[in-house]
Amino acid sequence: MRMWSLEKLLFSLCIALSCVSSAAGSIHVSGYEGGHVKVSCPYSEGYEPYEKYLCKNDCGDDDVLIKTTEPNKTKYSIHDDDQKRVFTATISDLSRTDAGKYWCGVTRTGKDIYTEVDLEVGQDSCCERSTKFRSHEESSVSISCPYESQSQNNLKYICRGNQPSTCLEKAIITSDNHQTGQFRLTDDKVSREFTVTITGLTQNNSGSYLCGVHGSTGLDVFSAFELEVKEWCCVRSNKLSGIVGRPVTMQCPYSPKHSDNRKFLCKGDHRNNCTEMVTKQSRFTLQEDVSSSSFLVIVTELKAEDAGTYWCGSDSQWSVGNYTKIQLSAVFPQQTSTEISSTSTEIFTEIFTVVEQVGSQSTLIPGKRIKAISHFVVFTVLAVLLTLVFALVIVYKYKCNKVQGAGANVNRGKAVETEEGIAVSDIYENQDVVCSKQDSSKPKSACQHDDGDDDASETQQECVYQNYTSTEDIYTNQTQIEANRR
Repeated sequence: MRMWSLEKLLFSLCIALSCVSSAAGSIHVSGYEGGHVKVSCPYSEGYEPYEKYLCKNDCGDDDVLIKTTEPNKTKYSIHDDDQKRVFTATISDLSRTDAGKYWCGVTRTGKDIYTEVDLEVGQDSCCERSTKFRSHEESSVSISCPYESQSQNNLKYICRGNQPSTCLEKAIITSDNHQTGQFRLTDDKVSREFTVTITGLTQNNSGSYLCGVHGSTGLDVFSAFELEVKEWCCVRSNKLSGIVGRPVTMQCPYSPKHSDNRKFLCKGDHRNNCTEMVTKQSRFTLQEDVSSSSFLVIVTELKAEDAGTYWCGSDSQWSVGNYTKIQLSAVFPQQTSTEISSTSTEIFTEIFTVVEQVGSQSTLIPGKRIKAISHFVVFTVLAVLLTLVFALVIVYKYKCNKVQGAGANVNRGKAVETEEGIAVSDIYENQDVVCSKQDSSKPKSACQHDDGDDDASETQQECVYQNYTSTEDIYTNQTQIEANRR
């Protein structure tokens, strides 16, 4: 224990007096928080079988981080390539506290061989400022990345994101490979800037990027930029819905300076690969509206297959902002089934015939036409229903009165027969007829009973005697009845 303390003291003195034996000069390495760094330590021939290690501070027992006799730990690892006579120590999960001085050591009898190592740990986020670039789909953009004069011959590259620790290993393109897909890199060493050009832009190209210059010593130098790729027809994009079998109108505004340009409408998912729709023999017709700097495309009878993406414009060069993207959807009209009488069917047929005539003369704006037709149908149907209800009420009352009258006649027609078969009601009916003939000038029937007339009984008796002046008439009638019975 005392021997090791003495060696440690001597080692500290050697460091102070710069008497440490070194196989090579000082090693400078750098890394980023959360990343890892590899420390490559060369050694001289003849030391291949010797133990190697990485330590820090005074390299005491507690300062040895990793050694070849114990090659793996959680944060550290070591590998010895005795063919190249280089052992490599790796430090993982870097933090800012890992920055500082380390030593590469080779164990030997007497004094060990040490090589000084300086570790720099940088923050793994970039950067305080970011340059913004905007462009549109299918176009291109060029991004300039300046660098310092001492970095002219260093490796340049570009990557996505804002993490310097992984930028180089995930580089999209480097100065060693000038063209990769839609990316191209050119380096102007006179103006000390390299330019990255991206062609055939899509919205997937939007995001954060880093321009990197690999440092000969220390951390790489970065500059950040943000790229926003807008939809090609991002200025105006409309959604429109129409009913199958009905007309629909698409409105396409344009710049006033394009009033003399050819107006057109085409269909397709992409504006550079779409089919012209306005032709001479087509359901699509174009109407100019100069006052509003727009034109209308009218589909006379919408079909289900008409749904899709449309592009309309007035500039044959397809410049951004001069076109309208329309997403057209087609829906089927709602249908209802109702059981009605043949008469009602004819009425409704006439109603819809009138509606169609009115609709055919209405304006081309679908919303207003549908609203006017719906109001007309509602009022007409209400009028028809009220008429039917009124007729049913009249028929019902008529049938009720008829039933009541039939009941009264039945009651009046009942007769009480005597033993001889003569109905008393027949006698009174004959009396009424005779009385009415004899005193037709009176407002009341001579045989009508009046509670307020004291002479009513006398008058009734008089009528009986007037009808049957002699018993002969009575027997004559009785004889006739008996004859009829036989």
